Amino acid sequence: MSKQPIFSENAGKPGGPYTHAVRAGDFVYLAGATPNRPDGTLVEGDFTTQARATFENLRIVAEAADASLADTVRVGVYLRTLDHFREMNALYTEYFGEGTTARTTLQANLPGFEIEVDAVLYAPQDED
Repeated sequence: MSKQPIFSENAGKPGGPYTHAVRAGDFVYLAGATPNRPDGTLVEGDFTTQARATFENLRIVAEAADASLADTVRVGVYLRTLDHFREMNALYTEYFGEGTTARTTLQANLPGFEIEVDAVLYAPQDED
């Protein structure tokens, strides 16, 4: 099984020396997405604005891996404060559906933003 790094110029820039995702066999591991733009600047705004930007970054990276968020099997959500849990759930179902993924949600000391989300996709590729 080979390992293929995946990077999209259209997604928020990673915050360190890593790529947006890695395909390993039939699975795609999406790194933690944050509310950043491709130039690395933070999307300012309320929680909903930051959460939507974060989920959009995940969607863009999934597409760069020839997959979609519909292929998601596991999600990790990290919130600066659990006060945003209900708001996050409402947006979450827009992007992942209801009852279709396994998920963990944790409170985390995030540096300057309200949410970070990572995911694992099951997205087999056709063998040519």
